[in-house]
Amino acid sequence: MSSTATSQRPSNVSEALARGRLGVPSVIFFVLSAAAPLTVVAGVVTTGYGVIGVLGIPLAFLAVALVLTVFSVGYVAMARRMANAGAFYAYVARGLGRPAGVGTAWVALIAYNALQVGLYGTIGAAATPVLDRLFGITPQWWIVALVAWAMVAVLGLLRVDINGMVLAALLCAEIAIIVVFDLGQLGNPAGGDVSFTAFSPDNFFVPGLGAVLVLAILGFVGFEAAVVFSEESKDPRRTVPLATYLSVAIIAVVYALSSWSMTVAVGPDRIVEQAGTQSVELIFNLAGEHLGDTVLTIGQALFLTSVLAAMISFHNTTARYTFALGRERVLPAVFGRTSPVTGAPRAASLAQSALGLLVILLYAVNGWDPVLQLFFWLGTSGGFGVLLMIATTSVAIIAFFARSGERETLWRRLIAPGIATVALIAIIILAVQNFANLLGVEPDSPLRWAIPLAYPVAAVLGGLWGLSLRRRRPDTYARVGLGAESAAAGVVSQSVTEPTPTVGVRR
Repeated sequence: MSSTATSQRPSNVSEALARGRLGVPSVIFFVLSAAAPLTVVAGVVTTGYGVIGVLGIPLAFLAVALVLTVFSVGYVAMARRMANAGAFYAYVARGLGRPAGVGTAWVALIAYNALQVGLYGTIGAAATPVLDRLFGITPQWWIVALVAWAMVAVLGLLRVDINGMVLAALLCAEIAIIVVFDLGQLGNPAGGDVSFTAFSPDNFFVPGLGAVLVLAILGFVGFEAAVVFSEESKDPRRTVPLATYLSVAIIAVVYALSSWSMTVAVGPDRIVEQAGTQSVELIFNLAGEHLGDTVLTIGQALFLTSVLAAMISFHNTTARYTFALGRERVLPAVFGRTSPVTGAPRAASLAQSALGLLVILLYAVNGWDPVLQLFFWLGTSGGFGVLLMIATTSVAIIAFFARSGERETLWRRLIAPGIATVALIAIIILAVQNFANLLGVEPDSPLRWAIPLAYPVAAVLGGLWGLSLRRRRPDTYARVGLGAESAAAGVVSQSVTEPTPTVGVRR
């Protein structure tokens, strides 16, 4: 090819993520690290017992796993036909139209940035007992947050497989200590007998079930990220389905086992009281009592690395969403460029790091509570945003197969996504009804409605921006949802019709 011909069109390499670097294990490490198992076990589970007072949390995790597994049937069926780091955004664009896709993109940016940045608020709290026990120091939370921020920022610019190896080491240690904690709890049952009361349906279908289901689904946030890394997977058609199903199964088993073993060690009749009193420290106090101070210290240290691993994973996920939007010119084109050396989405990663630094400094200067007002509020609201996107994507999957004429079984294209849609909408309704409890604010607090309403407002504004693109920038509009094929779409944009779900689909 001559140099003249080359200069007439943009390089596709600069608009593509590095391919073939992630296998099934690496993708699972990213997904499970985002789920932050030890953070959920120590924080979400104890919150559920202590604040909501429902004993059937182990069943809640299994119920949510079932819903997400049914949702994943259609989700991975879509993944076999397209590899796109935009995931929810791309699927909604293909199924419900480009304006809906852009609206979903705006929701995704808010939700994933909230989840990522919120984690900086808890890293200091996680580090305090470790640093105090090992070195006798208790630094300000924002100093620890800045150290973690620097590590995540550097890793975000490196090859994705290097990030995967770091997460592999952290996650394996994290899962191992959870198993040790569980064995210690099951080996020391309260009253001498192992109780299965927590698995009784009578303790599941009770007032407060809605709040517990919402907490449970927040514990799974991150499972959907397998599709985000599809462009960098060695074999997306095999990697994404395996990683998605295995991640949901592993998360469900770990959470259900850990939440049940906690009731065994404390006693089902005392777990609500003890969790309310001890909160996050409950699981570590049990470890110190049953397994000794050394295991306790290791557990506290791994709780710290659990938060760090989640930061790394969410940073990579958020950067790839931003990259996907930049590549398709929904965001400025600079975000759609990758590093020629590492293949990482450099500009998108730097933007994510800049936002994290700004938030840390803002909270530090104003003296705001990093755990409640940063970690808990942003984490809960970000998880709710992901829940909304999962439900919207479930509807989009049905629409995609109905419009495209793609061959697929009735179960995958209609029945499974239909069941998932109904279940997810029910959970959303319960979430809105229980949002004050989830945030830990009074029922009349403005936040109780402001946060859940922010997402539909963002979706509507994003949809209007998408319609504006169709009228004013048809070349950009033609790129929406096409992923790596978007560069080619920009060349042929004289006539744009809606919808075009089969363009660029891999059969």
